[in-house]
Formats: sequence, C-alpha cells, structure tokens
Amino acid sequence: MFRFGEPQYLYLLIVLPLLAVFYFYSNYRRRKKLREYGSPELLAHLMPDVSKYRPDVKFWLTLSALAMVIFMLARPQFGSKMETVKRQGVETVVALDISNSMLAQDVTPSRLEKSKKLISRLVETFNNDKVAMIVFAGEAFTQLPITNDYVSAKMFLETISPSLITTQGTDIRGAIDLAMKSFTPNEGVGRAIVLITDGENHEGGAIEAAQEAAKKGMRVFVLGVGSPDGSPIPVEGTNEFRRDKDGNVVVTRLNEQMCQEIAKAGNGIYVRVDNTNNAERALNAEINKLAKADVETQVFTEFDEQFQVLAWLAILLLAADLMILNRKNPLFKNVKLFK
Repeated sequence: MFRFGEPQYLYLLIVLPLLAVFYFYSNYRRRKKLREYGSPELLAHLMPDVSKYRPDVKFWLTLSALAMVIFMLARPQFGSKMETVKRQGVETVVALDISNSMLAQDVTPSRLEKSKKLISRLVETFNNDKVAMIVFAGEAFTQLPITNDYVSAKMFLETISPSLITTQGTDIRGAIDLAMKSFTPNEGVGRAIVLITDGENHEGGAIEAAQEAAKKGMRVFVLGVGSPDGSPIPVEGTNEFRRDKDGNVVVTRLNEQMCQEIAKAGNGIYVRVDNTNNAERALNAEINKLAKADVETQVFTEFDEQFQVLAWLAILLLAADLMILNRKNPLFKNVKLFK
C-alpha cells in the first residue's frame, strides 16, 4: 500500500511548471538579444566555448532535484507492519457538584470555576490514563464516558454549569453510584473516584455508597470546595444574592465533617480546596500511588517511510549539476555529449 504522510506538500509541485515557463521565457529573451548583435551562426564561431545544451541540462537537473525534495517532504510511505502497543495507567472518574451553591465566591473566582481549573490541570498530568466526568446536583448524569481523549475531556469541561441540571440539591450518593458503573471491566487497574463538592448533602446515603465503592477496590477522594465560614450565592447575571422564601440571603458553608467521613469510608483522603494549588498536588500524589495496569492494547498499522531513496536521488542530481560546467570543458573537447 502506498500513501503520502504529509500530502499537503504536494501542492508545491505547482512551482515546477512555473519555473520551467520562466526559464523558457528567459532563454527566448536571451536569444532575441543575441540576434540583435548578429547572425547566431557567426556568434557561435566567435564564442567557441559557449555550450548550447549545457545550461538546459543543468536546469533540468536542478528542477528534478527540487521535485525529489518536494516528494521527500510529502513523506512517501510504502509497505506496512503491524505493531501492538500496551498502555499502562489508572482510571479516574471525576464527580463534580454543580448545584447552585457551587457558584459561591469564597474561593476565587468561584467554587465551580476553581474546581473546573483543578480538573483541567489534573487531566494535563495524565499519561495513558483514562478519565470520565460526572456532574451532579439533585441528580447525577455522565458528562463524559471514560476515555483517554484528553482534548474532548477539556472541551466538555468548559460547557459545565449549574444549568445542566434543573433538579437542585446535592445527591452525593447518586454521583458515587454512577461513578462505580463508569469504570471499564479491566482487571487489576487502579480506580479512583474524585468527588468535588461543598459537602451539602441533601439526600443521604453518601457514606454507605463510599463504603461500597471501597469494597470494590475503588478509592474515593473528596475535595471540599469553599469555606466553613460560609458565603452568599450570587444570582448569575446580576449583583444580587439568592434569598430564601422569607427574603433572607442564603449562606452556603463547606461541610468539612461530611466530606471527611465520605473520604474515610471510601478509603481515600479529604483535601480542602482553597486559593492555592495544595489540593491539586495532594490529589496527584495519591493518584500516582494507585496500581497501574494495562488499560488499553492497540494493534495498528505503521507505514514504512521511503523518503531515503528520494533524498539520495536529489543529492545525485545536484552533484551532477555541480559537475557540469556552463561552458565547454577543454579537457573533454572530443566528447560530443554537449555541443
């Protein structure tokens, strides 16, 4: 099977006929000027060392070498071989709380935006690992199935906002249950559930779900976002804050005790997210401790590069061009290759 690895370079071939046209036009202009001085036959006797064909040969050698270079840049590939690659890594499911309380700004710029930046940097550290994303509020759903496509993961991350879920609340148990179902069936791979929340659990059952995950060999890491002192919840697009039915400003507080209990039940750790990168470093260190196993085996076809032949041809053509003089060589005056 034959193909070009970089076919866009083939568009440079359009330069070759343009150069040929320019060369023929220059020759025409040169011969026209010579005729103004006298008969071409007479001028030929006056300039015995001038070769009529050598400049043409040198031009075609140079043009052919340029063509070889263009084809070489296009990376011609012929033949193939099958190659099997095994990738080792861990699997991580990120469950992100997107309830309205995550809009609080007790961390900069807000709990939700800080969490999204943390996830983005976490994904950047992955190498052959797999990641899935779950968002939850009053219910949980999968935002991104488990994958090693980190570009898509970061694209999906940008679209996350509280408007994705109309049912408000914080169903941590539902998020952990869905996370347990999101892993691949691969054996021996380290599995981590990263729960990012302010800990305001309204549904119950979160500790029991974390215990169940731990029994299945999954570790539950909890990142608590926010401040225990509390913060009002801004109304998006306004300068107002959310109020309860009595007109009082709603204050949301980080429930660290709940987060710590969930992490302990899930055989993980609890880390508080503040305006530093401490939480990110602590989480990376824990994930790196997980057992790495074969998360993917790929069998693919690799094409053999064939540019070396063209490179040698280009070198030989340029060498021949350098060896041929524009004028007749007196050492080879009896050789009639070029008149």
